[in-house]
Amino acid sequence: MSILGNFTSISWQMLVMWAIGAILIYLAIVKEMEPALLLPMGFGAILVNLPFSGALMQTYAGTLEEGVIDLLYNVGIANELFPLLLFIGIGAMIDFGPLLSNPKMLLFGAAAQFGIFFTLGMAVLLGFDIRNAASIAIIGAADGPTSIFVANYYMSRYVGAIIVAAYSYMALVPIVQPPVIKMITTKKERMIRMPYKPASVSKSVRILFPIVVTVIAGIAAPRSVALVGFLMFGNLIRECGVLAALSQTAQNALANLITLLLGISVAAKMRADLFVNRETIMILGLGLVAFIFDTVGGVMFAKFLNLFSKNKINPMIGAAGISAFPMSARVVHKMGQDEDKQNFLLMHAVGANVSGQIASVIAGGMILSLIAR
Repeated sequence: MSILGNFTSISWQMLVMWAIGAILIYLAIVKEMEPALLLPMGFGAILVNLPFSGALMQTYAGTLEEGVIDLLYNVGIANELFPLLLFIGIGAMIDFGPLLSNPKMLLFGAAAQFGIFFTLGMAVLLGFDIRNAASIAIIGAADGPTSIFVANYYMSRYVGAIIVAAYSYMALVPIVQPPVIKMITTKKERMIRMPYKPASVSKSVRILFPIVVTVIAGIAAPRSVALVGFLMFGNLIRECGVLAALSQTAQNALANLITLLLGISVAAKMRADLFVNRETIMILGLGLVAFIFDTVGGVMFAKFLNLFSKNKINPMIGAAGISAFPMSARVVHKMGQDEDKQNFLLMHAVGANVSGQIASVIAGGMILSLIAR
């Protein structure tokens, strides 16, 4: 194939994907939004949309050869390996101490999954079949590995759009959440102070917690046991006290390497023929709906509890119940500080935020259990 032939093979859809790749790279470098993921995703989107790209499966001299991007996708994503390994790293990063000090924060993690089920209904109404609708709805988990796991389980043809939406909106939490929170709360509510009195959490409780959560989740939602189990295994490595070096490796080297490979592997599903269509635009819109209604669900649940509580809860804490850790907790804390410099909501928000990690994984498992493949 001549160079001129390669140029003439460039379609407008490929140009669109180059632009999308450039936007992702811009967000990663200039705005520093999830750079470890958006940068490889953006570069991968350009890589696989070059004419006759050798990174994808091609036929050469009558022989079908697997490109490196397809190989990485089949090895790491098609069998859920990368998402599960990444969960070990995420689990090792999370300190469940604020949650264990104040277990009622688990309620906010559950309430903030409302967007998943609301979006599921919306996706069905828009014409997606139930399996694709479930794959799209799980964007509301605000948890990239869970989104990949569920979409891949249902063999959704929209995996690329789902993953781009999930990680893009996670990166955009500081932009998406504040206007939604302000719309449904009053200034007086945002100024509610919540004194933090940390309770002592014994090492035994910290060690038992990931084991107990795995057992309960495995019994209640068996499909979630791989997701919950790997997340909790990572946390057990952190808390056991005898694997400090492995804990640091999981938090840094393992998590960073898997995130990098995950980002560029996703490009296998970001080819122009799969990505540039009406359904992708709908998925991006539904992903935004999921994040908005996650936030609404958490905030409104906190406002509901305040009807019966003597010690009022700052409703913004409910918004931190999504799984985007620790970005959502930081957003809530900053909004509280903007209203009152002496209002310190961080530890409460972190408690809700880490509960969202558990709740999102269990919600994904419930979806898998309720909707047959």
